[in-house]
Order: sequence, then C-alpha cells, then structure tokens
Amino acid sequence: MNTPTGRQSVNTNRISRAASFVAVLFVGTLVAPLALADEKGIGDFPQLSTQRDWPWWRGPSRNGIANDAAVPTSFSETDHVEWKVPVPGRGHSSPTVVGDRIFLTTSFKAEQKHAVLAFDRSTGKLVWEKEVNRGGFPSKNHPKNTEATATMASDGERVFATFYCHDKVLAVALDFQGEILWKKEVCRFRPRTYEYGYAPSPVIYENTVIISAEYDGDSFITALDRKTGEQAWQAPRPTMITFSTPAITHVAGKDQLLISGAQKVSSYSPENGQPLWSADGTTFATCGTIVWDGENIFASGGYPKSETIAFKADGSGKVLWKNNQKCYEQSMLADHGYVYALTDNGVMFCWRGSDGQEMWKERLKGPVSASPVLAGGHIYWANELGTIYVFRPTPDRFDLVAENQVGTDSFPSPAICGGQIFLRVGQASDNARQEWLYCFSNGK
Repeated sequence: MNTPTGRQSVNTNRISRAASFVAVLFVGTLVAPLALADEKGIGDFPQLSTQRDWPWWRGPSRNGIANDAAVPTSFSETDHVEWKVPVPGRGHSSPTVVGDRIFLTTSFKAEQKHAVLAFDRSTGKLVWEKEVNRGGFPSKNHPKNTEATATMASDGERVFATFYCHDKVLAVALDFQGEILWKKEVCRFRPRTYEYGYAPSPVIYENTVIISAEYDGDSFITALDRKTGEQAWQAPRPTMITFSTPAITHVAGKDQLLISGAQKVSSYSPENGQPLWSADGTTFATCGTIVWDGENIFASGGYPKSETIAFKADGSGKVLWKNNQKCYEQSMLADHGYVYALTDNGVMFCWRGSDGQEMWKERLKGPVSASPVLAGGHIYWANELGTIYVFRPTPDRFDLVAENQVGTDSFPSPAICGGQIFLRVGQASDNARQEWLYCFSNGK
C-alpha cells in the first residue's frame, strides 16, 4: 500500500503562473451518456450499460463521474493487479470499455502506422490489432502529444476513432471483430503556426459521431452518420489552433454541444450544428473539456494567459466568476456544487461552483495532463510522473486517501467501470519505453 508523502501547504503567492504554450496531451476528449440518455434527450444505446461500460471519453455521463461500485483506492504495480499487459506502439488515448472488450488507439512512428487495438476484458489478452492508416504522419508534433491521442467512442455496436494523417483528419468505424465498416476524411488539417498535432476525441450524439478539428486554417465541427460515415452537418469554427473535445449535455433546458477555445465559450445544437450562444472567456488555446453542474458550466485554459471561468449556460453570457488558474491539457471535475481542479503545476483547488469561493488548495506535484474520475466516493487523478492521487470530494478540506505509483509516466485518464480500474501508463528504463495496460480490482 502506498502512503501520502512529500506534500506541503501552498500560499497563493507561491503558485506558479507560467503561461508558456505547452500544448497537448489532451487525453481530453468527451462523449455522451446512456443510462440518462432518454432523460437528457441524447439518444438510445441499448447495447451499453452505465454500470459495466466506459464507452467514451470521461465515461457514460461524459463528465468523469462513474456510476460504479467501490474500486481499490490503494494500488501499485503489484498490489490489486487483476492483470497487466504490454501495449504495442505508443499513444495517449484512454481506455474505451464495452462488454468484454477494451479498445485503444496506438501508433508506430517508424512505420508511420495507425492501429486500433482490442483486448479481452477478463484476461487482458490482445484479441486483435487492426491497421487503419499507413503513412502521412505530420513532420512535427508536440513532445507531449502522440499520433494516437484521441480516445475512441462506442455506440455498443461499433467503435469510432480519429487520426491526423495525410494533411487531414481521418475518421474510421470498426465493428467489434476489427473489421473496418467505413473510413472518411473529416476535413483538411495542416497546422502551420503551431505544429502540435491533433487531440480531440469523437463524440456520439443520437445517430451521429461528432468530430472537432481546429487550427490556423479552415476549421470545423463535423457530424458524420454513425452507420455510413456520410456527413450530417458541419459548423465552421474560428481559425485558431485549439484541442478541446466538445462536451454534449442537457443543460438549461436543452441539449447543448459546448466547446472552449478561440477566447470563447460556445454552444451549438448537437442536432444540426446551429450556433446557440457564445460568450467571451478562457483563452486562445484550450485542451480540456467543459464540465457542468446544474445550470452552470466551467471551462479552463490555456495560452497565452491562465483563466478558469464559470458561466450560466442559458445563453445570457453571464459570468459567475473567473480566476487566473489554469487546467490546460486536463479537464476539471464538478460535483455537488463544487469544482475540483488540479492545475498544470500540481496545485489542487476546490472552488464553490456558484461564486468561485476558494474552499481550499493543496500543493501536490505536477505537471498534469490526465483528467480525473470520481468513483466509489473518491476522485482519482494522475500527474505525468505516474502518481495517482486518490482523495475524497469534500469542500471542508483536502482529504487524501492514497498516493499510488504506477509506471514512470501517466498521460491517459483512467476508465473505471464494473468494479475495475483500467489504466494505460508508460514505463521507461535504460533509454527504452514500454506502454502497459493495467486492470486493478478489489478481487486481487
């Protein structure tokens, strides 16, 4: 069992305000719920289960909150390990879990190959590996990004993946046996000013899969038909480089597709791509996904300044509060009226969602790229060094339960469902690096 070490209290004046443009891991991406699908008008996915599955970025409720029984709070490379398997290639996509399968994207730089991987949930065995693209890798990428960063989404029958290659964003749909059902060019994509790669994850809404692609060229949010890959709608976006995955939620009485970036927080209809409202906020570039609680939404970024901001989601543009902290690559977590944020340099904050009142802050250790998951009454949050902090979500104080070390680097976010934690990490030794997929449970 790992125990808390090396923490110290923080004074506001000592918090780093670094505003350098470190762009990407954006494990960040997001998608739509299922048990709440009918209530929220998101659509019906009968093949999926909120208890068993983690079918897209940030889980079934799309906000990092798991509908799940208790899972281990203390674990390590040997403790509570149900299984551990090597992952071919390299990527920062988080696990997508549906039924008895776990899906990851990966890339092979030397061969310039993109692939989708499927693992057996009970044993971790690699069931199949499907090449979906060969060649056309960009000549440059940000060192924190990979060629397989976007997390896949599943509707229970298919899995959807996105990649940047051949100067375009490529979308591909596969069945659970690894057969390619369709492959489509979403749009042209070739950043010039900031050659930092691509990161947004595909988002599912009703009969469509929605994909964002924003750079210093013609930028869009595009919806494709889930069955055919044909374009359903396309909404233009500002010509600015940004990496955030859209959030789809039912808030302020309607389904909204929410996205930050280009110094705006914007809302679109996920049904047809029509703009609903837009308000000034956040920064030039953002990577994290918007979170919400009740009628309020919360966004953070980025570059060239640091800002976290809260809005009413009713289209009024009313700013509830803002501060100069940033979660650039990582998303935040909102729960029961409070917002939890682990900033880039490793300072944990709890703010009251209604007015931004700081409830507490605690210095941990950064840098941070992964996004948090709330499961079994605990928040799980990793830094880039492979340390996973587990703490209780309470506004009273920072209540650390465990500090766990797995691997030497941790960029993807965990998937927690069915009493299991699935975590992709890297292990570096002797100038070599291997990625591993872990499954932790209370049964081991």
